[in-house]
Amino acid sequence: MTADTVLWAAGAWAVFLGAHLVFNGRWWLWLLPSLIPPPVFVAVPAVLLLLTAGVAGTEGTAGPVLAAAVLAAGALLLGAGQSGLVPRALLRRAVPPVRRPVPPVPPANGSTVRVVSWNTQHWCQSTDPEPFYAFLRALEADVYLLQEYHHDVFDGSYRLIDDEARLRADFPEHEIVIARGLVTMSRLPVAATVETAARRTLRVDLTMPGGGTRDRLLSTFNVHIPVQLRLISPLRAEFYRAVRERAGDRAREFGGLARDVAGCPHPALIAGDFNTTPAVGDARRIARLGADAVQLAGRFCPTSWQVRPGMRWWRLDWVLTTPGARVHHYRFRDPRGLSDHSVQEVSVSLDDLRHRTPDDIRHHHEGTDDALPLSGKHRPAGQ
Repeated sequence: MTADTVLWAAGAWAVFLGAHLVFNGRWWLWLLPSLIPPPVFVAVPAVLLLLTAGVAGTEGTAGPVLAAAVLAAGALLLGAGQSGLVPRALLRRAVPPVRRPVPPVPPANGSTVRVVSWNTQHWCQSTDPEPFYAFLRALEADVYLLQEYHHDVFDGSYRLIDDEARLRADFPEHEIVIARGLVTMSRLPVAATVETAARRTLRVDLTMPGGGTRDRLLSTFNVHIPVQLRLISPLRAEFYRAVRERAGDRAREFGGLARDVAGCPHPALIAGDFNTTPAVGDARRIARLGADAVQLAGRFCPTSWQVRPGMRWWRLDWVLTTPGARVHHYRFRDPRGLSDHSVQEVSVSLDDLRHRTPDDIRHHHEGTDDALPLSGKHRPAGQ
């Protein structure tokens, strides 16, 4: 490879990165190029820097090599924020491990509870229900936030299902709330289910244990943001119409979710499938919702979704908290072939006792239609 070729490649990548930084999150069509695996934003300029080192020293190449190195280094610095990499994980690994065994997620005791969030990939539509339910039970969570409680119709729409009897039989200790193709199950008492502006979000307020004589509330937001595209040929005009329509849907969902979280009077845990990588412009909207728990995962390159086995290069699933809620442990668990999404598992507690009790919530919603029924019955809502 010649110095001129490396310079051309560095220039092409710099142009792409510049367009990405300008159009990402501002032009609906850029949803498509923003879907590349986020680590590429570091890998490409790093390779370009290695190539410049390889062609350096050849007579007459000083200028092109220097220009290519500058472009590649600048792209590396500017693209690092799009990569989703967590350098802090390397520092944590450098610390000598504690010799006594420490469980990755402590069992629920005192004021700490275990929560899992999982996109079930159309609720065992293409798998045997028995291992699916066995896997759910084996997670042994106090709170389950489950997405895609529906079946795919394969035309861009979904069909809601009714598996409530099986859920209640398999999880008799949990209260179950079902709405909008989402399921929240909790061993903790459900204080209220609250209507949200985001139409693909289920908010359930739970009474947390411990911490004094007053009950404490945690608002859980079970989130499923629409995917960016339909799996049809990009040579069809319908493909691009779907991208544009879904960009609008996503903007409305993120806007509604931002209002819902901002108006929530309690500490909140916001988790689910956001169909958003750190390289997608909507990641800026996610960052404004709350603190990202991924720093606790201990992974340099966190990923949660695979397009096919062995290709888990994207992180689409997030766990966020607002002040007063604290995540102690966070990890991704293998779904064992039951879904293309990893399970997110966290242990969470509340820091602040100074918020409302269940009586306050009931008073707050008295005379309004903000409270959803606490039963597990389906509410009509599209996906």
